Amino acid sequence: MSAEPPVPEETPPVEEQPPQVEERPPFGTPGPPLNRRNPFLVGFLFGLGLILAYTLFLGVRNAASILVLIFIALFLAIGLNPAVTRLRGWGLPRGAAVAVVALSVVLLLVGGLVALIPPLVTQTTELINNAPEVVEGLRRSRTVNDLVQRYDIATKVQGAVNAGTVGNALGGVVGGARLLFGTIFNILTVLVLTIYFMAAFDRIKATGYRLVPASRRERVALLTDEILSKVGAYMVGALAIAVLAGVCSFGLALALGLAYPFALAVVVAVCDLIPQIGATIGAVVVSLVGFAESVTAGIVCIAFFIVYQQVENYLIYPRVMRRSVRVSDVAALVAALVGVGLFGVVGALVAIPMVAAIQLIMREVAIPSLEDR
Repeated sequence: MSAEPPVPEETPPVEEQPPQVEERPPFGTPGPPLNRRNPFLVGFLFGLGLILAYTLFLGVRNAASILVLIFIALFLAIGLNPAVTRLRGWGLPRGAAVAVVALSVVLLLVGGLVALIPPLVTQTTELINNAPEVVEGLRRSRTVNDLVQRYDIATKVQGAVNAGTVGNALGGVVGGARLLFGTIFNILTVLVLTIYFMAAFDRIKATGYRLVPASRRERVALLTDEILSKVGAYMVGALAIAVLAGVCSFGLALALGLAYPFALAVVVAVCDLIPQIGATIGAVVVSLVGFAESVTAGIVCIAFFIVYQQVENYLIYPRVMRRSVRVSDVAALVAALVGVGLFGVVGALVAIPMVAAIQLIMREVAIPSLEDR
């Protein structure tokens, strides 16, 4: 019996596809790439880069004062963030914690002003009221009259008091008023920016961490959090040093019997928070009050602050920073001096936290990387 031949399978008919029509871009077909070695193109791009760099330089230079205020506000927000975190750990929401910290800072500023304004007004009033008696006493003094006649002081004073000198004096008054209002504006600006930065601190950090590759994001976040904690520790150490300076000044004022010892202590403590020049300003204010009391008291104030500033700069400051920020005495002292020399007040403000950050990065990143090679 013969086998039946296999039935051939029917192949499905091939559907004819319509011809492909290239879609033209809506704005035309791109041309060939530019020749990057074209000298005209190279020169044009180089000139454009110079113009952009110079424009950026002008923008930064013109906005330097505002950028400094923003930097100081961000630094203060980082320093105050541990207090906000502590309040949040007690159950407060972030908004309420920021409000409590900001209100505490404002109350400290207002308390300092309340302690300073009444003595300032009283001393100014007494000076104005006693001015006629002082002038009359000088006129009756034989020594003063001899000096006036010998050096012809009266003629020189009359020649000096003219339209030009009066105009300069008025200009100085206007400049002083402008400086006063400018200082108030800067303080309010820093205060408002600090509050905004504290309120948005977590969002700012999260945005910054998202710019890091995902494979390294966790490690970068841990290192950055540790560096930010160093800034908070630095703020606590600076406050401790300022309080110590205020307490020592209060004891000096009580020992010499100076007027308004608490106000003088507040002045010294607040000024001591200003790097580079703050301690000198506080010493000058207290010394002037001491000279108003007596020459001996003024000399004692000058000698005290000369000795105390040396002790603070070379003994107290390095030791406090070593315990709070965990930076060695030599590193703290050298960092403060270099920061002041390079960037002035701002450099002194960030010198210690910057050294702590560099030490952390060297210990956790650079040295292990070198050991693996």
